[in-house]
Amino acid sequence: MAVGGWIFTTWLRVKHGYPLENSWGKAIYPKTSDEAMERIKLVSQENAQLRAELGSVKDRLAVVERIVTDEGHRLSHEIEALRRPSN
Repeated sequence: MAVGGWIFTTWLRVKHGYPLENSWGKAIYPKTSDEAMERIKLVSQENAQLRAELGSVKDRLAVVERIVTDEGHRLSHEIEALRRPSN
């Protein structure tokens, strides 16, 4: 029973990303190396650049939506004004 509980808790730790340690407290999973840390740093920088670009695209899209909806609203008012008989 105790072995089954240990296996289950180890599986849960791995599944949720908690590091596994040996009996001396040294991390054995996931392995961290200089190469992995450099990759994480590069991915973080790319992530920041993509977030900035996404913010810019969202702003531009909001402007385009405003132009499209304002023009359509104004155009419908102009058409309705033309349909009304002049007195």
